[in-house]
Amino acid sequence: MDEALLRSLTPSVLAVLVRRGADFAAAEDAVQDALIEAVRVWPADPPRDAKGWLVTVAWRKFLDQARADAARRRREERVDEEPPPGPTPTADDTLQLYFLCAHPSLTPSSAVALTLRAVGGLTTRQIAQAYLVPEATMAQRISRAKRTVSRVRFDQPGDVATVLRVLYLVFNEGYSGDIDLAAEAIRLTRQLAAAIDHPEVAGLLALMLLHHARRATRTAPDGSLVPLAEQDRSRWDTASIAEGIALLQAALARDRLGEFQAQAAIAALHADAPTAEETDWVQIVEWYDELTRLTDSPIVRLNRAVAVGEADGPRAGLAALAALDDSLPRHAAVAAYLHERDGDLRTAARLYAEAAHQAPNIAERDYLTRQAARLNASRGR
Repeated sequence: MDEALLRSLTPSVLAVLVRRGADFAAAEDAVQDALIEAVRVWPADPPRDAKGWLVTVAWRKFLDQARADAARRRREERVDEEPPPGPTPTADDTLQLYFLCAHPSLTPSSAVALTLRAVGGLTTRQIAQAYLVPEATMAQRISRAKRTVSRVRFDQPGDVATVLRVLYLVFNEGYSGDIDLAAEAIRLTRQLAAAIDHPEVAGLLALMLLHHARRATRTAPDGSLVPLAEQDRSRWDTASIAEGIALLQAALARDRLGEFQAQAAIAALHADAPTAEETDWVQIVEWYDELTRLTDSPIVRLNRAVAVGEADGPRAGLAALAALDDSLPRHAAVAAYLHERDGDLRTAARLYAEAAHQAPNIAERDYLTRQAARLNASRGR
């Protein structure tokens, strides 16, 4: 039994059922029943057209469920729509499922969870573990999302920007649990890039690959954070970097700049520098200017302040930082770094300690605490 084949076909079969009128929750149940039937039947009698077989069986399962429902008469009218036997068109219906799962009527967290469940093929337990929440909580979240999209017409899905935002959020969920969500996001984005010709899809895939290429060097063996400037660049994944840069160059050549392309350009400049000292910070500031124009995001402006501090000196960076709200996440950490580079170790130590209290995770908190202790120790000598 080819489990990988079943997994790859599941989203497409589910999309066919939804497009034919099945509500999302009932369609997913029917597809799961069809997969169980495939596991039972295929070893002895493999079909010539695996997708067509699954669509036919899943549709019959859906009709059986519909007949048992209180609205049986209305649903029995769909019997004539049963897919005919024979080969099924090979069009990639998965793309439609992406857009349905990323519908703007869903919250970002619900859209991510539903995408992982319906398109990524992850179990509720796996998604819950990745999010570090109880399985029952995640089951309720996914169930609410299914009910929401069941009321959405299939020809009125979300737009490309919403789909990309969901995939970006999946990637940023990190690497906790049994499922590597970053790798899963790359897999899903590859599927989307193969199905739709859009420069921002290519830009997002490039961004993911360029960041993921540094994954092995981001933490020390004891789990502690290793900042970018201290990472062992010889251990970066050069194949992923080369692929990401090629994707980015092709996307930029189309002259339809978007925020993911701009982010990828910044990541490419970091990846292309042989050493931290050789980083082209002037170009990075220019790309942050483009990204600011595209998004007007305060987080982008915060990151830009770091780049300005590297390109034009720490006082220029502090001047850029002064224009921002000090309640922004990681504002204190950026201020601490720039003050340290400017030689004000007392202020830097205080800000590192403040940033540690605000850190979003243990690894970052421990890193910032060590920075504060290091500066306090150096001042005491």
